[in-house]
Amino acid sequence: KLPLESIQVVLEELRKNGNLEWLDKNKTSFLIMWRRPEEWGKLIYQWVSKNGLTNSVFTLYELTSGDDTENEEFHGLDETMLLRALQALQQEHKAEIITLDDSRGVKFF
Repeated sequence: KLPLESIQVVLEELRKNGNLEWLDKNKTSFLIMWRRPEEWGKLIYQWVSKNGLTNSVFTLYELTSGDDTENEEFHGLDETMLLRALQALQQEHKAEIITLDDSRGVKFF
């Protein structure tokens, strides 16, 4: 068992590294991320580039649940984390999140 101060140090280090996000102002609830959104975005974009799929449009479902991504690390990724990863790619001008009827998709550049 760690003392509260030690737990807070560990959590703060995770936050500094981008692997923890506080979900409330009182810092009682948090999200721990295996990979930062930027790292997930990089993996996704590497797959897109490797397979010659730039200038292609995908639904979020296709990326995380499609047959083409079955052997990729991001297959099965939670939609919230996927959106964060795609937003990171969007900031780098490598992707654009789009709305297709009732669902969202992404176009890669």
